[in-house]
Amino acid sequence: MAYASQAGFARTNATNPQAHAICDRCGFRYNFVDLQWQFDWRGASLQNIRILVCRDCLDTPQEQLRAIVVPADPTPIMNARVETFQEASTDYITLSAPTVYDPLTGIPIPQTITITTQDGSNATDQPYGAPAGLEPGAVMPLLGTVKYGVAVPLLSVSSNGTKTISVTCPSAHNLTTNSQISVEGLSATAANGFFSVTVTTATAFTYQTGIIVAAGSLLTSTANMITVQVGLPYGYTQIPQTGI
Repeated sequence: MAYASQAGFARTNATNPQAHAICDRCGFRYNFVDLQWQFDWRGASLQNIRILVCRDCLDTPQEQLRAIVVPADPTPIMNARVETFQEASTDYITLSAPTVYDPLTGIPIPQTITITTQDGSNATDQPYGAPAGLEPGAVMPLLGTVKYGVAVPLLSVSSNGTKTISVTCPSAHNLTTNSQISVEGLSATAANGFFSVTVTTATAFTYQTGIIVAAGSLLTSTANMITVQVGLPYGYTQIPQTGI
């Protein structure tokens, strides 16, 4: 019966003996000197994971395990010249030129030209209207020591046939001008949403809608008005921003 060698892939030399070892992955026998340590990424550096493997079992370190090292911010420079983004983003443009006089009447011709939009109205120098993406259900519950999401007591909510909505409370509302509120459940859709208020008395205030609301009472049994604090886009000072 033939003899089955137990040397596996190891070399045996009587004049230059070398130790045999088992690959930690495949289990085959190799010369110890032919086995290599397996390294893999741990954070931002390679780490020996303490297994000896043969050439066929040796894996390339997996790059997906490598930590992403974010470089440091650039060093600030002295006397930087930054872009004036509010001025650069405006579409209201005037062109200045030397005074020109009408040759027949001698009347000076205005020096500026106002740019208008496609619908014929003057282009504004700031964004206006309600910011896009505001969700009445998403309110900040607390900012510092100021609690939001507090219900505003309602006695009456009415429109006088303009964009102004008048609110009267049975007790002090504790709001100040430009405080923000979230309104839901009024009978006029345009009167619902986020708004900045103008306080008139300790128990009354008004807010402006984006469109004219028909005159009459807007209060319903499902009306809900709470205090909120939402971040405003660059250039906005109130909700909704009123145009020119």
